[in-house]
Amino acid sequence: MEFDIELDARKLSCPLPILRTKKSLSQMSGGQVLRVVATDKESAKDFEVFCRQTGNELLSSTEQGDEFVFLIRRR
Repeated sequence: MEFDIELDARKLSCPLPILRTKKSLSQMSGGQVLRVVATDKESAKDFEVFCRQTGNELLSSTEQGDEFVFLIRRR
């Protein structure tokens, strides 16, 4: 899937991946897609909760080796 901006959150521990995602999304227009790559093992759960609470759409959440990749559509 195509995305507009990519955020590298590798080697960051909670809550930094979520905080950086929030900052990136705030600079985007509605409907744009953010791709986040993280290595925090709790990030899958964290991003699911974050999107539910903020109204942004979690398009996909995949694990690729020791990395987690998220596609989030800004509301």
